[in-house]
Amino acid sequence: MGGKDLISIRDLAREEIEELFELTDKMDKRLASDSKPLKNAVIATLFFEPSTRTRFSFQSAAARLGADVLSLEDISTTSAAKGETFIDTIRTMDGYCDLIVIRHKLEGSARLAADVAERPVVNAGDGGNQHPTQTLIDLYSIRRFKKRIEKTNVCLVGDLKYARTMRSLLYGLGMFGANVTLVSPKGLEMDKAVISEVKSRFSASVSETNAMDFSDCDVLYVCRIQKERFADPYEAEKVQKEFRITGENLKGAKPEMVILHPLPKIDEIAPEVDASPNARYFEQAKFGVPIRMAVIMKLLGKA
Repeated sequence: MGGKDLISIRDLAREEIEELFELTDKMDKRLASDSKPLKNAVIATLFFEPSTRTRFSFQSAAARLGADVLSLEDISTTSAAKGETFIDTIRTMDGYCDLIVIRHKLEGSARLAADVAERPVVNAGDGGNQHPTQTLIDLYSIRRFKKRIEKTNVCLVGDLKYARTMRSLLYGLGMFGANVTLVSPKGLEMDKAVISEVKSRFSASVSETNAMDFSDCDVLYVCRIQKERFADPYEAEKVQKEFRITGENLKGAKPEMVILHPLPKIDEIAPEVDASPNARYFEQAKFGVPIRMAVIMKLLGKA
């Protein structure tokens, strides 16, 4: 994996992901270590879209490894505001750092950056397309909480049309042999081509429904309605209010069921669910640091 880019979960074989998880276990144990293996490295985090967890966890990961961080988080303060092209920005930053982490609203932007840059590029989210390190966090969380991914019954719930996390995660779950149920409001179903690819490539068990029945679910993975990607904001608001996880929805669920969420969450999960021991999404978010430490180390050929 050293020297490669990480643009899509498709860039990784199952064996590479398992190696990353082993390295993540080591990174998790050494979070408080004084050792700084990347003391002379520079990581550029270029965020052309708002972010909290992804940006800060990448920056935290870099800092814990001893690397310096160049951070772009407000394009109004850069030459892009003067009309500099995206390609020129990437070429310039490529000369200043050892690895580029990029988030952009346009699908395909991270792949373009990787084509232009000589340094490794990590996709931190490109529109509604891919978010591979979030998928690694999600798979790792399931592995940590349920001890395995294979044959685990996972329900992916919410906006499956626009949420990039769900596309990537379905692919990863199929790769690892999970049983997946897709639960979404009408009109926000997963792209049929994505489902077909996962089924044909991994012989994956994938079913679809609009009903929120979680009685056989081991992992309930919820995502918010992607209001910013709707053409009609009023329709987005209506769907968001109608399709939410409440205590009532969870009656009959397994007591040991784990609830995950990529965050941020708005009101798709009721407060009483937040307070339940099943809700593990803030622990899930914490795994973002050791996962991204492992990714950085691998891409820079230091592990």
